[in-house]
Amino acid sequence: MSRRETPSMDLRGFCVVFLITALISLVCQPCSVKAGDIVHDDDLAPKKPGCENDFVLVKVQTWVDGIENAEFVGVGARFGTTIVSKEKNANQRRLILSDPRDCCSAPKNKLANDVIMVDRGHCKFTTKANNAQAAHASAVLIINNQKELYKMVCEPDETDLDIHIPAVMLPQDAGASLEKMLTSNSSVSVQLYSPRRPLVDIAEVFLWLMAVGTILCASYWSAWSAREAAIEQDKLLKDALDEIPDTRPVGSGGIVDINITSAVLFVVVASCFLVMLYKLMSYWFVELLVVLFCIGGVEGLQTCSVALLSRWFKRAGESYIKVPLFGALSYLTLAVSPFCIAFAVVWAVYRDVSFAWIGQDILGIALIITVLQIVHVPNLKVGTVLLSCAFLYDIFWVFVSKKLFHESVMIVVARGDKSGEDGIPMLLKIPRMFDPWGGYSIIGFGDILLPGLLITFSLRYDWLANKTLRAGYFLWAMIAYGLGLLITYVALNLMDGHGQPALLYIVPFTLGTFLTLGKKRGDLRVLWTRGEPERPCPHIRLEHQHHEELGDDDH
Repeated sequence: MSRRETPSMDLRGFCVVFLITALISLVCQPCSVKAGDIVHDDDLAPKKPGCENDFVLVKVQTWVDGIENAEFVGVGARFGTTIVSKEKNANQRRLILSDPRDCCSAPKNKLANDVIMVDRGHCKFTTKANNAQAAHASAVLIINNQKELYKMVCEPDETDLDIHIPAVMLPQDAGASLEKMLTSNSSVSVQLYSPRRPLVDIAEVFLWLMAVGTILCASYWSAWSAREAAIEQDKLLKDALDEIPDTRPVGSGGIVDINITSAVLFVVVASCFLVMLYKLMSYWFVELLVVLFCIGGVEGLQTCSVALLSRWFKRAGESYIKVPLFGALSYLTLAVSPFCIAFAVVWAVYRDVSFAWIGQDILGIALIITVLQIVHVPNLKVGTVLLSCAFLYDIFWVFVSKKLFHESVMIVVARGDKSGEDGIPMLLKIPRMFDPWGGYSIIGFGDILLPGLLITFSLRYDWLANKTLRAGYFLWAMIAYGLGLLITYVALNLMDGHGQPALLYIVPFTLGTFLTLGKKRGDLRVLWTRGEPERPCPHIRLEHQHHEELGDDDH
């Protein structure tokens, strides 16, 4: 009997622990990371006639002596005219430094449809805009006294809101750069526009394919392993029925079955971990998550690589050596491990470069596939409890947490706010290719892992029950997941890029389809309790075959 390659129990144990860490710490919604939301609405800043614009991000493109120079990003004010959305419709205007600098009184400069740059402070924003408008400025750039942007609103008692020029706030460092250009005796001109995001970016298509493809690969690997284990068990039972004390499939010692208690505890532990991430989010904490992600990614990449290479290097995959702390490892595992470790280390060191997302996605996909191979949902009851809890968890921490923390905790953790980093690493992400604001489309591990547990269960059941693809549950569960994720992206675009809880759409589609089909086909009781079809023992099948052969001989 040949021995199949499996990671050692020590490494598997770690991988399971890391799975829990990943599930409870990571965002479950696709959203744009770097660019942020380009349209902001704020109920704390009430609208009134003349002061009812949305807060939109604005691009400020500069030219120095007619040569295109740096581009800055600001935010439009609640008052004034709206910013044009197309670059071709935005006029280049000369930039003038206000005198006085705060523009709290009429500027001494002679303006002719120029853009005036003023400092924040000493008077209201609307006062600055009115003075600039009276001096015939075409727009006003207000430089903040901090590095962050600030939303410019109107006072409750303000009446002088007949402002017909756009007002944009820029951060302090952008103002310093513009002032340096102006004081170098150069001619500086600017162009203001606020481009809209495309309804669909090709990055979302690729991200959808990555998520669906990851579950597809993990499901077939899990089902193939389950069928191999069942065949192996049947052979053993035929050879020595009385010598087998345990009827669980061979190799199941490396599998972790989730129960109802652990499914419910997921919500509690996940919430605690998420709040800890939110409160402790900093540079060093993200560095710790990067280390954990690399360790889990190495284990995942090694497991997937060994499983593939063992088909060509069968002898190396079946020859083992005992290694301290790690137990019995195959020679193939020892050969592959250094390359996996080197890959993860290189990604960690260069993770800030523009193409580092490729390495992050490779490590992430390998980790997800490995976890779905190790962790199993034993029946539909546990899957229903787990996904229902995750459904509530996702909605609470994306939407309801705004009431308690004044911001969406899950989205803040996803973006890596207050850490100085581009978000946490436990995400699959692809750069937005046709988005003028750049950024990434992302999806959290939980949006693939949690539905993936149910979908891999469906294919294991189909194969053990000898169901065809159409008559089984896997095809329909896979289609339901794809549709649910597609609806998530539609909602994401309808909400101007605001983060969406993907499980809000994925769980009803996937779980609802499974339950409905099971009820209609009469398999719901078996799916709900046993989780696997009833299979007669091998000696009973042999007796049936023997009786059939005797019957044929009589004829």
